[in-house]
Amino acid sequence: MVELPDYFRLDGQAAVVTGGASGIGQATAQVLAGAGAAVVVGDIDEEGAQATAKQILADGGRAAAQRTDTSRRQDVDALVDRAVADCGRLDVMCNVAGIGYAKPVVEITDDDFDRLVSINLRGVLYGCQAALRVMTPRKSGAIVNVSSTAIDCPFPNQALYGMTKSAVAYLSQVLGVEAAADGIRVNAIAPGSTPTNFASFRYPGGKIDPEQEAEFMERMRQISPMGFLGEAMDQALLILFLVSPAARWATGNIWRVNGGQSRPW
Repeated sequence: MVELPDYFRLDGQAAVVTGGASGIGQATAQVLAGAGAAVVVGDIDEEGAQATAKQILADGGRAAAQRTDTSRRQDVDALVDRAVADCGRLDVMCNVAGIGYAKPVVEITDDDFDRLVSINLRGVLYGCQAALRVMTPRKSGAIVNVSSTAIDCPFPNQALYGMTKSAVAYLSQVLGVEAAADGIRVNAIAPGSTPTNFASFRYPGGKIDPEQEAEFMERMRQISPMGFLGEAMDQALLILFLVSPAARWATGNIWRVNGGQSRPW
């Protein structure tokens, strides 16, 4: 008889998760730890990253946290080095950290462009490069990058955000080919609208307006064929599959858990 749980266990493995202070990153860190991995949580929100690690420890898992600005190569390298120093290895790299953006194309500034590219794209590239340097000599590993359903749907005001996430998807597909010979699998997930504090980018000062956010989420719910919005855990469970033995032949793909969301506003 096939022991299905064994296909989803990560016992003895080490994982790095960026953006682990909240949202999809936090859920991913918790799920991977629950599957047996030792998790190093990175986030520019150091307090939030520490809180995620402390909760994992309280739940009986293994975790550490480190402040990480993913737009800085040295920070990402240091995060991966922390995993190797603490665990002696790196098996899983989840590049989740990112920021949102909502402006018409004519309002995109040079500063906006540089910031989005630095965090949403450069940070993912740095994460992949840092992980590959460690994984390649061992001839094994799994990398998951976070893209977005925006790559499929022409949402108003999402051009710059969608551009960065489209680049992440293409990067992941190319690396899926380049790294395969070294036993390393690289995939991207493209989440649909997922309620997290990621939405703060739409509001002045980053403070969410509950009433406006409820209206926005209702619009998102209405364009979901399933009639409801997913949660961060839905994405985290997909990531677990992609880094687990169950997905040993899956690489270079873009995976979508979005409730069938495929239409613009």
